[in-house]
Amino acid sequence: MSLDIETARFNMVEQQIRPWEVLDPRVLNAFSTIPRENFVPEAYRTLAFSDTCIEIGHGQTMMAPKVEGRLLQALNIQPTDRVLEIGTGSGYLTALLASLGAHVTSIEYYEDLSERAKSHLRSARIGNIKLHVGDAIDGWQTAEPYNVIVVTGSCPTRRPAIEQQLAINGRMFVVLGVAPVMEATLITRLSKDTWTSESLFETELTPLIGAEQAPDFEF
Repeated sequence: MSLDIETARFNMVEQQIRPWEVLDPRVLNAFSTIPRENFVPEAYRTLAFSDTCIEIGHGQTMMAPKVEGRLLQALNIQPTDRVLEIGTGSGYLTALLASLGAHVTSIEYYEDLSERAKSHLRSARIGNIKLHVGDAIDGWQTAEPYNVIVVTGSCPTRRPAIEQQLAINGRMFVVLGVAPVMEATLITRLSKDTWTSESLFETELTPLIGAEQAPDFEF
């Protein structure tokens, strides 16, 4: 392993993720051990540890590392948690989720991105995952309920159909709003009919496929 790569990885954790108040040792260890550079498209490999979103094709991007860190810490993923990820993307966040939880079901809209992610995850020897190709605009019911749900694309408004797939005490991360005003949000299911919503931080994220526009107002 190149010393330069290990230095860049260390700096990513210490200069980007930790200063964003990500202090959970399990989360920091995941970033330190899972090879982010192997999930980045070859053309952008030099940006693997940069504080930026990275293009992966089809207009989709990898989140900045500090955003991934904050969302993982907020979700407080436990070793027994079953996780749904809507938007596999590069597979890097999938790997981080799998390192923290018991099992990850991850859905990707684009087949080529899913195949590429599968190859990356296989190379990283991460096996507690199940990848599917499909449209998860309303979640993925085949393995519900989930303890944790992560929506990796932004939505103009909340998605009740997805929230219904949370287990009681389950947590969901989603970025809500329309650019330039978006908020990373933590939604927790307290009971069969009760959810809470907590704003975490402001950010911008590529819209979830099929959720690009807010519904029109009717008068």
